[in-house]
Amino acid sequence: MPANGEIFLVTGGNGFLGQEIIKLLIEENLSEIRILDKVIEQAFVEDLQALTGGRIKVTAFIGDVRDKEVLQTACEGVTCVIHTASVIDVWGYISNEELEAVNVKGTQLLIETSIQQNVKCFIYTSSVEVVGPNVRGDSICNGDEDTVYPSKLKFYYSKTKQVAEQLVLTSNGCLLPNGEQMVTCAVRPTYIYGENCRFMIPHLDEGINNGNILKRTSRKQALVNPVYVRNVAWAHILVARAMKDKDRKKIVGGKFYYITDDTPHMSYSDFNHEMMSPLGFTLPEKLSMPLLLMYFTSFMMEMLQFLLQPFITYVPRINRHLITMFNTKFTFTSHKAFSDFDYIPRYSWEVAKKRTTAWLASIVQDRRDNLNKKKLELQKQKPKS
Repeated sequence: MPANGEIFLVTGGNGFLGQEIIKLLIEENLSEIRILDKVIEQAFVEDLQALTGGRIKVTAFIGDVRDKEVLQTACEGVTCVIHTASVIDVWGYISNEELEAVNVKGTQLLIETSIQQNVKCFIYTSSVEVVGPNVRGDSICNGDEDTVYPSKLKFYYSKTKQVAEQLVLTSNGCLLPNGEQMVTCAVRPTYIYGENCRFMIPHLDEGINNGNILKRTSRKQALVNPVYVRNVAWAHILVARAMKDKDRKKIVGGKFYYITDDTPHMSYSDFNHEMMSPLGFTLPEKLSMPLLLMYFTSFMMEMLQFLLQPFITYVPRINRHLITMFNTKFTFTSHKAFSDFDYIPRYSWEVAKKRTTAWLASIVQDRRDNLNKKKLELQKQKPKS
């Protein structure tokens, strides 16, 4: 089938979600796929070119969303921008200034450039964290786009994502130089998991260090509903298709959508155990300490961080809002996505679990070997009595 002349740009295209979106875009009838990221693996680009069989041009742009010149070139002639690039930090490793510069100002610059370059469609990868949980830990059970929730966000990351999402949604209907109007939309996936999910690695390493016992940081009743990365990628493709339909683009334009799948509702800790138990990991039934004591301990570590700030950089491994997030029931549905653009998860829970656990199995032995190597090195360094 001949290409239809459409060009898609994926920011953060070399990332966890971005790569999966690009792989699905290969199935679409496009002329070119453009990748914008600070680092782009040449092997990934070559693999994509091989997968397309020369049918679709693949172009890589090295840079980030704060680089106006790179954006001007990358957006020229583009039909649709899928903006996944952002700085993620819920620990405090990255300054508020950096989060603001990339997540907010970078998004604003990308929107402005897209308008200048007559980009018709703009899809933003948002997050459930633009909603909460709030500082009180108020729960949501099967919430949707109409759910009213008293948000008072703690993470600066969440605040920047919330502002960026609004910038995108309020740009819907903007008049382009060619006389057309831009259509914008945002997708709000819940916690994304799957192959190459870097947020699962610390839990794996901690379990290995602890004799294959995972640390429980969330109560069993603190249910959340994680979503498989390839289903999130699929939702982006379906939104892009809807934007090309003259009737549906009026429906999705200026809207946000929660994206979930049939992954069972469970706590963060129990989810990690579900994925890692086939690899020999166990999980305690209860928290390592009472929840109030966890908050108090975290508060003391945050006070220490504040006192040491003028002298050294100290970042606690956990903070009070992370404890709240891990221990708040926070689940959503994606019925509106089904209604408005026919979103049905492409991959079942069984497939998602199998693939994710297989990926974890492929790296766990190397990580265990590295741990043993470090232990041996430490033993050699100990002075002999």
